[in-house]
Amino acid sequence: MSAHSGQSTPGSVPHRWRAFAVCAAVAALTILDMSKVNVALPAIREVLDAGSTELQLIVSGFVLAFGLLLVPMGRLGDQLSPRRLFVIGLVLYALTSAACALAPTAELLIAARVAQGVAAGIQMPQVMGVLQRVFTGRERGMAFGLFGATIGLGTAFGPFIGGVFVELGGGDDGWRGIFWMNVPLGLAAAVLALWALPDLRPERRGRITLDPLGIVLFGVAVLALMLPFLFTTGEPSDDPRRWWALAVFVPAVVAFIWWERRYEASGRAPLVPLGLLRIPSYRNGTLLMTAYFAGMPSMFIITTLYLQTGLGVGAMAAGLTTIGFALASAATSVIGGRLVARFGRPLVVGGLALVLLGVGGLALVAAVAPAEAVPWLSAAALLLGGIGGGFVISPNQTLTLAEVPPVQGGLAGSVGQLVQRVGSAIGMAIALSLFYATVFGETDSEPQTTVYRDAYLHGLIVVAACMILALVVGLIDLRSRRIGAREEAGGS
Repeated sequence: MSAHSGQSTPGSVPHRWRAFAVCAAVAALTILDMSKVNVALPAIREVLDAGSTELQLIVSGFVLAFGLLLVPMGRLGDQLSPRRLFVIGLVLYALTSAACALAPTAELLIAARVAQGVAAGIQMPQVMGVLQRVFTGRERGMAFGLFGATIGLGTAFGPFIGGVFVELGGGDDGWRGIFWMNVPLGLAAAVLALWALPDLRPERRGRITLDPLGIVLFGVAVLALMLPFLFTTGEPSDDPRRWWALAVFVPAVVAFIWWERRYEASGRAPLVPLGLLRIPSYRNGTLLMTAYFAGMPSMFIITTLYLQTGLGVGAMAAGLTTIGFALASAATSVIGGRLVARFGRPLVVGGLALVLLGVGGLALVAAVAPAEAVPWLSAAALLLGGIGGGFVISPNQTLTLAEVPPVQGGLAGSVGQLVQRVGSAIGMAIALSLFYATVFGETDSEPQTTVYRDAYLHGLIVVAACMILALVVGLIDLRSRRIGAREEAGGS
C-alpha cells in the first residue's frame, strides 16, 4: 500500500518517521511562540507603551485562540485531509507572524497574536492526528516519548531564543525578530509537509460538523473566568465590577454541557464528547495535564519577568536559566516513554513530586539568596523540575489514551490539547494578575528588588497550587487503578 494512500493503516506507512520529524518540528515551532515571547514582554512594554492587561492579552490571546480551535480543526482534518490543513495552517502562521513583527501598537499586536493563535489551532491538531494514525504499539510509545521531549525543548528553549533576538536586535526592534523567524521556518515547513506527510484522506467524506455554538459557549465560559484577572493591575483605577464576569461562568458551563449533550444526541459530533470523560483513565489524565499546563507556562513567564525587570538580568541570560529544564525534560521524556509500560502512573506521580520540589526551590532561592546568585540557583531548581517534568508529559499522554478506542484516539488527543491550552491561558492570567497587582501595590513603598521578589513569590503560589492539584489527581488515579487491579484479581 502506498504511503500516500488513504487506505494506509496505523503502522503501515513506510516513511512514518520522516512524517514524525516534520510534525515534531512544527510542534516545536508552535510551542516556542508560547514561551519565547516571555522575555520580550519588557521590551514590548517600553516600545509599544503596553500596560499589564495588554501584556497579558499578548500572551493569553494566542493561547486561547489556539486552544479553542484544536478540536474543531482536528475534526475537520480527519474529515478532509490532515496534510491540506497542515499546509494551510503553516502558511497562515507565517503571514500572521509577519503581522506581529510589523505591529505598530499594542492593540494591533494583540489582534495579530490572536490571528496567529488561530493559525496554530489549524496546524497543531493535524500533528496529533497524523501521529495517532501512523504509529501503533511500542512505536507509538516511542513516538510520544520523542514528541514529549520536543514539546519540553520548545517550551524551555523558547525564552533563550527570544532573549537572543531581543539582545542582538536591540531594545526597539529586537523583539520583532522573534516573530520574523517564523516566516521562513513556517513556509519551509509547509513545503516539507507536502513532501513528507502521508495523504490520510478518508475514502468517504461524511457531513462536516464543527459544533460552532459549542465553541462559542466554551469560549464564553473561559473568557468569563479569565477576564477579571486580565483586568487586575493593582492600580486604584481597577473597576471592581470586573468580578461580575465570574457570574457568567457557571451559567455558561451549564449551557455548554446541556448543548453538548443535545448536539451529540442528534447524531452530530460535539466539541467535547462527554462520553470520553466517563473513561476514568482519560478523565484523570486530562485533569492532571490541565492543572500541570496551568502552572508550567506561568512558572516560565514570571521567572523571566522577575529576572529581567526585578534583578536587571539581560534577556539572553534570563533565557539561559531555563536550559537545564529543557535538557533534563527532553532526556527524561524519552526515558519515560520507555518506562511507562512497566511503572505506569507511579512514574507520573514521582515526576510531579520532583516538579513541585523545583517550584519550592525557586521560591526559596528568591526569598533568601543574594541577587547575584539568584539566576544560577534558579537554574539548578529548574533542572530538578525538568527531570520530573519529562516523567509527566509523555508517560501521562500514553496512560491517558490507553483505554480510548483507536477510532477516537485523534479526537481524544485534541480534546486533551484543548483543555491544556485553556488551562495555560487561565493559569497565566491568574499568575500574572497577582504578579502585576503586587508590583503596583508595593512600588511606592519598597525597593524594586523587594517589589519584584514579592510579586514573583505571589505568582509562584499559583504555580505551586496547580502542581499540587495535578499531584492530587495523579494520586487519586493511582489509587483507583490499584483498587481496580485488586478487584480484577479477586474476580479471577
